[in-house]
Amino acid sequence: MGKSSRRRLLAPLALVGVAALALAGCAESSTGGGSSVKGQTVKISGGITGSEADALNKTFDKFTKDTGIKVEYTGDKSFEGNIVTKVNGGSAPDIAIVPQPGLLKTLVGTGQVVAPDQTVTDNVGKYWSKDWKAYGTIDGKFYAAPMLANVKGYIWYSPAKFKEWGVSIPKTWDELLTLTKTIQAKTGAAPWCAGFSSGDASGWPGTDWIEDLVLRQSGPEVYDKWVSGSVKFTDQPIKDAFTAVGQILLNPSYVNAGFGDVKSINSTAFADVAAKVADGTCPMTHQASFLSSNFLTVQTKAGKAPTVAPDGDVYAFILPGIKEGASSVEAGGEFVAAFSKSAAVQKVQEYMSTPDFANARVKLGGVISANNGADPSLASSQFLTDAMKTLQNKSTVVRFDASDLMPATVGSGSFWKGMVNWIDGTPTDQVLSAIQAGYQN
Repeated sequence: MGKSSRRRLLAPLALVGVAALALAGCAESSTGGGSSVKGQTVKISGGITGSEADALNKTFDKFTKDTGIKVEYTGDKSFEGNIVTKVNGGSAPDIAIVPQPGLLKTLVGTGQVVAPDQTVTDNVGKYWSKDWKAYGTIDGKFYAAPMLANVKGYIWYSPAKFKEWGVSIPKTWDELLTLTKTIQAKTGAAPWCAGFSSGDASGWPGTDWIEDLVLRQSGPEVYDKWVSGSVKFTDQPIKDAFTAVGQILLNPSYVNAGFGDVKSINSTAFADVAAKVADGTCPMTHQASFLSSNFLTVQTKAGKAPTVAPDGDVYAFILPGIKEGASSVEAGGEFVAAFSKSAAVQKVQEYMSTPDFANARVKLGGVISANNGADPSLASSQFLTDAMKTLQNKSTVVRFDASDLMPATVGSGSFWKGMVNWIDGTPTDQVLSAIQAGYQN
């Protein structure tokens, strides 16, 4: 993505507690109509597709009623691979929802991204931690407000099956491996399912696995040095993470429940694992909090949507640390970048930076926001409410998705590709060298 391999060391997210805020009137500047914007259409593009795209469009219903501005969001499964080409070719959308700070930097490098107005800047300063704002800041200039967020590193499972097998939630990584072995012995089938297929972005679910293990095994300082490039993929801490993940993903006895063998991971769409967990075919899968939205569109064997609850059809626990009690999570999120100076576009950006927008989208289900003015109780399940509070808990060690912070030639290039090759059988040392070579491109 055109990033320099020299990166500043990123501080952990400075998480803040949820305050009881009076939300009325917080979006006055974004909901006030005007004859100059009435009837205009603002086109937004991003990688959010399916039912989540429908919900995102619905989030603008009241905004359109209040301002007269029509908002059209279009999802593109190959957004990451297409957006730079479109921008350079003169076909940029009015607004892009960018899922990676690295990609944002590349887009800023085209000279086409328009910095937001002061209202957006003030909203971000008020409702997000300084580090979330920093992820939308390039070379000291603020360009993009955060939008939604997700907590990564959850293990989704069936509470009923766990009860049937007489097993409990593990408190350490070793206990997770023991649990895996126990389930395999009791069922005679693979305890895990995984899907790496995601169009041009195939492989990213594997990078989340590796990032989680780097954070848990080697700690936040090594994680930060890895992001900055001073710890290389070929260094021992990263190799250790691959070795740990390989104990599950490369074991033919442990994957790929409901889909096939180890190599079927690459041909399985990342979201398709939700249906297998919901119907009990797959005992466990590793995925972010946003998988909860996929459960809204699948059915259990009883023919109904699964309930996401500790005693429901599906639930999740954070991937445990090496030591019991360690609380570390990886987070991801999107950023709102504009390519137009029009007043209508500014109004949309302003709205998207408010708690009103966050609450409207969270209320529709399946997602959370790191906007600390948003109300976690509006989330569509207790799980999402808890996930939102986890992001806002000062005691939680949080790091932004490492691959999203790395240069694009690595983070969304050689790293993604390397995970696919690794699953296909390429030796770990060869994969690590190939990923590291992405820094030279």
